[in-house]
Amino acid sequence: MTAFPKDSVGLVVPQKVAFDTPIELQCGRTLPGFELLYESYGELNADASNAILICHALSGDHHAAGYHSADQSKPGWWETAIGPGKPFDTDRFFVVCPNNLGGCQGSTGPGSVDPESSRIYGPDFPVVTVEDWVETQARLADHLGIQRWAAVAGGSLGGMQAMQWAIQYPDRIRHAVVIAAAPRLSAQNIAFNEVARHAIRSDPGFRDGRYLEAGTAPQQGLALARMLGHITYLSDEAMRNKFGRDLRQDKINFGFDAEFQIESYLRHQGASFVDRFDANTYLLMTKALDYFNPAANHDNDLAKALAGAAASFLLLSFSSDWRFAPERSREIVAALLETDKQVTYAEIESDDGHDAFLMTNPNYLAALGGYLARVAAEAGE
Repeated sequence: MTAFPKDSVGLVVPQKVAFDTPIELQCGRTLPGFELLYESYGELNADASNAILICHALSGDHHAAGYHSADQSKPGWWETAIGPGKPFDTDRFFVVCPNNLGGCQGSTGPGSVDPESSRIYGPDFPVVTVEDWVETQARLADHLGIQRWAAVAGGSLGGMQAMQWAIQYPDRIRHAVVIAAAPRLSAQNIAFNEVARHAIRSDPGFRDGRYLEAGTAPQQGLALARMLGHITYLSDEAMRNKFGRDLRQDKINFGFDAEFQIESYLRHQGASFVDRFDANTYLLMTKALDYFNPAANHDNDLAKALAGAAASFLLLSFSSDWRFAPERSREIVAALLETDKQVTYAEIESDDGHDAFLMTNPNYLAALGGYLARVAAEAGE
């Protein structure tokens, strides 16, 4: 029998739930039904008061913790924070993480078959928003018998979902844990996303989004999108500390192959991403990021957008995160304070850039764990 780390949830098996009730999306289109793939860790208590929803970021999925196979080759993307004795303590919490609608890891998305046409959706899959994801997650909560989440948590795009939960379903969330997020994307961030989408759509293998039917894939375009994105997730300090200007060999070869270690690393990131992610899903996820702006329907006043929230908030940012810089989190804090919300905020010193929320940083994990200990106490755990 495989011995998993004591602080891991161990071997996990994803579960799928089908929803037959139509869902009307923000774009105006309606899906006749949909499926969500999710994982859960820990046990739901008798009054369902200890449930936490984990929302994934752009390239994430339902596999947030534990292992899918005995060889321990691929732990979940938030293994640093979820498990026995970790901040999201599975001895105290029932933790749920779904693959979002439009995803490519088992939930209904562009790679699914359209029941009306019997074709793969491909580019015909509707554009989805953070609001749409929250609605599907609320239906998942109903299916699981969870009336109110003890907390909804996530980093980056996941943090935006946690914020939207507090706005959209104020009576169904006690705490919102918003990490390395922003109230809306800056023009620079939208520009990064557009360059990534252009790389995918201009790849000859994209076939106007019908690549699965054609038996092709926009591999080069998707790899370039991932390489660009990965640069923005790292800080200058992280790149310098990890790679510097180190050469793969001991000399310059005066060519255009990968000569520096950072070049080799980015190419590897791009190539490995192509093997596990769908290009149409990448387009959808980046658009959901671009469109997120809860203040838009409230005279562009974030405080007004958050006025109806009943949750308490934890916001965490990282000093070297230049994609969603600390001042973006402070915008959210200021809006919450303006409407007398309960909010805790910490800026964590880190050289890891935007990806810091995935890393083992003692100060970060202590801040997160300390807050979640209060959440557990409220739930009687």
